[in-house]
Amino acid sequence: MRIGLFAVGRLKAGPEKDLAARYLDRFAKAGPAIGLEMTRMTEVAESRASNSETRKREEAGLLQKAHPEGGVLILLDERGKALDSEGFAAMLGTYRDQGKRDLTIAIGGADGLDPSLYDKADMTICLGKLTWPHQLVRILIAEQLYRAVTILSGHPYHRV
Repeated sequence: MRIGLFAVGRLKAGPEKDLAARYLDRFAKAGPAIGLEMTRMTEVAESRASNSETRKREEAGLLQKAHPEGGVLILLDERGKALDSEGFAAMLGTYRDQGKRDLTIAIGGADGLDPSLYDKADMTICLGKLTWPHQLVRILIAEQLYRAVTILSGHPYHRV
């Protein structure tokens, strides 16, 4: 299954970008052995529209263009379902085992995600009830993707 990340906002060079890249690289190296591969990282600039509703609508349009037709869409939102690492890994494994070819994880902008996306999403998950800046969310989801691969492959990286 091909996995892509979609993010509103671009990471500038620095420790956040380096750490996210480190975990995505680990995922890219370990994932193919269990049928998961990192195929795309789509970063889009935040909309410059004058109001939040228009910004969210414009950003949603960019997500819809980047998301492969028929693919699984996972939204990150503080009101989403809370999963532990085993649950996140199981979710990825289930979609993979169902023969899904593409999965996109979407990180919204400062205004959040457009309401129209929730009806199109296969799942909405949260990384806790706290609000995180997109730079840290990128690191958190990259690490969880790598952790999911280690859980699904039986590697001892994940300890409880």
